Amino acid sequence: MTGQIYSTEEMLARLVAFDTTSRDGNIPLIAFIEDYLDGWGVRHIRVDYEAGRKTNLFATIGPDIAGGIVLSGHTDVVPVDGQPWTSEPFTLTRRDERLYGRGTCDMKGFIAVCLAEVPNFLRAGLTSPIHFAFSCDEEVGCKGVRPLIAHMRDNLPKPRAVIVGEPTSMKVVNAHKSAVTFATEVTGHEAHSSLTHHGVNAILVAGELLSEIGRIREDLIAAGDPTQRFDPPYSTVHVGVIEGGTAKNIIPRRCAFQWETRLLPTADPAYVPQRFEAFAQRLEPAMRAVAPETGIATETVNQVPGLAPEQDSPAEILALHLANANSTHAVSYCTEAGLFQQIGIPAVICGPGSIEQAHKPDEWIEHGELRKCEAFMGKLVQQLA
Repeated sequence: MTGQIYSTEEMLARLVAFDTTSRDGNIPLIAFIEDYLDGWGVRHIRVDYEAGRKTNLFATIGPDIAGGIVLSGHTDVVPVDGQPWTSEPFTLTRRDERLYGRGTCDMKGFIAVCLAEVPNFLRAGLTSPIHFAFSCDEEVGCKGVRPLIAHMRDNLPKPRAVIVGEPTSMKVVNAHKSAVTFATEVTGHEAHSSLTHHGVNAILVAGELLSEIGRIREDLIAAGDPTQRFDPPYSTVHVGVIEGGTAKNIIPRRCAFQWETRLLPTADPAYVPQRFEAFAQRLEPAMRAVAPETGIATETVNQVPGLAPEQDSPAEILALHLANANSTHAVSYCTEAGLFQQIGIPAVICGPGSIEQAHKPDEWIEHGELRKCEAFMGKLVQQLA
């Protein structure tokens, strides 16, 4: 069976043309990929995250046996709203050695290489399978891939390794930090601003909590990173959103803020939330002495596990060989790799483009990065044929 042949750049142009901003879904892009794979007789399944709006695609080339290699990438992109693009974000634009468009770097460039290589994968007569795992809603907390990973764990032959093609300039990354998002809401007690002793000021209580987060931040910096592999070389804590109050002459009843940790893979995940909660509990008695309905509530909104280095990892050994590299790297951003590692599949990150170009206006990838990724795939075929 012979399907449509695309160069990597032609495939990338097709993928970029689909606006797959996380909030809007990815079904049209997935349907295009399915039609393309059907033309080559490649078997595939969907695993939905939100039926009719957002889905994941899993495909297999080669025998249906354990020990295959998963090439993993997310199909969603971040918004372009308010960004000063100089070209149409969802039209691939060539200027010199760069290809511009939303998702070129993060991470439709990698997916384009995977798909354009399908004819080569098929011609090789693979004795061990190559799988595609193309996900949704990675950009909003690595949420969409979770049903796919559960399906892989429960229903499919176990792969030998996962290569997540996030932009690393084709360097092999074997470690990244975790990301945990929290939402804290302070409930105070309203009163006239001239009668502060009759109220509980939710904003002032939140201020004390934020000060404690600042102290935690300093302690994390002091603890540092024993491996000195990360930038910055310590675990971090960050507050991103805060809201509260209704008028300047009303003691505010409510204040809420969202915050996150980015922890080293070796860090104790319980340390920050337990310390924060212990501090919050020390504030509540004074609040409730004024009004019993007051309090502080914190919810864990989302958790993305870190990627921990694994000694003698088959994923790391393979990726280093394919990339012609002899050393591994660590990054501070999160990926889906840690979720694969959680179900017992060794994972690394290696893909074309630089993370410095991701999420920006005029996002781009160099032609040369795509060529390096194609060479990587060529060596992969030689390993599995």
